[in-house]
Amino acid sequence: MPSSTGEPPSTEFRRPISAVLIATFFVRFGFGLTLAVFASYIVGRSTGLGGSDVGVAGLVSAMAPVGEFSTVLVSGALADRYGRWPVLLTGMAGAAILFALAATTRNRLDLGAINLFFGFASGAILASSLAVVGDRADASHRGYEMGRFDAMNLFGWVGGFALGFGLLGALPNDRLDLVFVGGAVALAGGLGVTLVLIRGAATYRGTTAFDLESVLGNVFRRSVLLVTLPWLVIYMLIGTALVFLGTAAEGIGISTTYLAIAIGGGGALLVVTQPYYGGLADRFGRNRLMTVGAAGFVGAMLCASLLLAYGTNLLVLGGLGVSILLALAYGPAALAALADLTLLMSRATTMAIYSLTISLGMLVGLIASTYLYAHFGDVGIYIFFTFVSVGLVLLTVARLRDRPQVLPGTPTTPAR
Repeated sequence: MPSSTGEPPSTEFRRPISAVLIATFFVRFGFGLTLAVFASYIVGRSTGLGGSDVGVAGLVSAMAPVGEFSTVLVSGALADRYGRWPVLLTGMAGAAILFALAATTRNRLDLGAINLFFGFASGAILASSLAVVGDRADASHRGYEMGRFDAMNLFGWVGGFALGFGLLGALPNDRLDLVFVGGAVALAGGLGVTLVLIRGAATYRGTTAFDLESVLGNVFRRSVLLVTLPWLVIYMLIGTALVFLGTAAEGIGISTTYLAIAIGGGGALLVVTQPYYGGLADRFGRNRLMTVGAAGFVGAMLCASLLLAYGTNLLVLGGLGVSILLALAYGPAALAALADLTLLMSRATTMAIYSLTISLGMLVGLIASTYLYAHFGDVGIYIFFTFVSVGLVLLTVARLRDRPQVLPGTPTTPAR
């Protein structure tokens, strides 16, 4: 464990976290890269998607979160029982193989099955990775370390997504299989670098004293659920945006090249903001930063609704940018809070709740948003945004009311 005296952590301490950060980046980069083109890849064209096309693409895309939320608790329990690295490395190798298989077919049933198994691998990677960071970082620096993890997680997603958008505009539809080959190469490269970094590195290697009943009792405590459930509604929004933003942008005449540049720039910003917000959570407390993040998400949905209703407006665009910056505060604070609430033997299983809620949120969001849009058009989007906003506000209020039982109100380290 790192020193609590403020001394720089040793190289031995840093190597496992560095390995996790690199693995996380490459996994999410490959996922974002392929997700940007998935809807067009499935239906065989990049523009002019109708309601039935959107429904099919949404259903096939939803198989990944189905696989993740249905198995991630098992992956977490395996990481607690047998160690972090076996679960993490198996997940990475499996994901690389699955991306390569996706490049060989456009059959919707095949892609649905591949996406389902990719969900298995994704959950295993995320649960074990978060457990490593929680194990290696003490409470006074945990927000900062989780911020670095969240930066790599989001930057990988956004960076891959931006490149995928660029390729969607640059490649003919019949060559989009190359994007999946690129995702497989990214994952294989990340696996190789991770293997080099973890060689000989100390980490939690499991225990024969693992008690599943006791672990599950800790995992589903009220305090844990109040930290994790907001991710459910947040990822209802994010999952929908990731799958359909590209085709929606082309439908209203926005070049995917310009959109890719904008998204890539935003991803680079995450590398700076997430560790910074994590450090603020260490200094001023997890609850404060989570509340700021929730307010940012609600503001972003309000601004997006105004843009949809009235078109481009510089004032609203500015409000959207500020809201997104505030929303980014939620992730590092909530991940640190979740790690604070766990014990070593149950940490991976508890952190798996994060993966479970985000994958379930993506699934529910895809189903709800596609249904509402297909039946009500733009009004359906307003209904969807309203539902997500109200859910996030109610969960935030519940967490703040339960504050003495969830997290201490005082900063985790003295303010400087």
